[in-house]
Amino acid sequence: MNPALTAGLAGFGFVASITPGPNNMMLMASGANFGLRRTLPHLAGVALGFSGMVLGVGLGMVGLVSRLPWIFDVIRWLGAAYLVYLAWKIATASGIGGKDAPARPMTFLQAVAFQWVNPKAWAMALGAVATYASRDHIASDVVLIAAMFGAIGAPCVVVWAGFGLGMKRVLSRPGPMRAFNIGMAGLLLLSLYPLFLETR
Repeated sequence: MNPALTAGLAGFGFVASITPGPNNMMLMASGANFGLRRTLPHLAGVALGFSGMVLGVGLGMVGLVSRLPWIFDVIRWLGAAYLVYLAWKIATASGIGGKDAPARPMTFLQAVAFQWVNPKAWAMALGAVATYASRDHIASDVVLIAAMFGAIGAPCVVVWAGFGLGMKRVLSRPGPMRAFNIGMAGLLLLSLYPLFLETR
């Protein structure tokens, strides 16, 4: 993967990991209700479970691409289009919402399993692999993508858990939430810039 695409992937990984979604909402609630120490298994399950999901989803594309090379570009640009749509949804979101806290923290295995039913996780995994992996080095690029999501995503989920209640109070106010969402959407779009410059 060339340096420009690696930088774009890092930007996408940060924005996708730090913005509100099912994982972050549950981690925020868990951090606020149970504290960071009791939320650690949940944190580890999200970080490792999502990296494993990226590997599973990404490596599953290798056989498909080898049989139908043209489908890679179709998936790649559909993924980029979806990320533009995701940026728009983030920018226009009105709030993070709130749900009743669970009775006990989520376990490591529960958090790992949750990644496979989390629509945001599927969108992130498919979008990252389709957009940033190269046709000729898809297996090694998928490993890099999974590792980068693990390295970038882990601190992001710690932020949501560690600042659970305080972050919820700040982002529940319309002004800060709007500014946060617009900033994250802009970063998400910026992460696609190298894709449009790349010539293959």
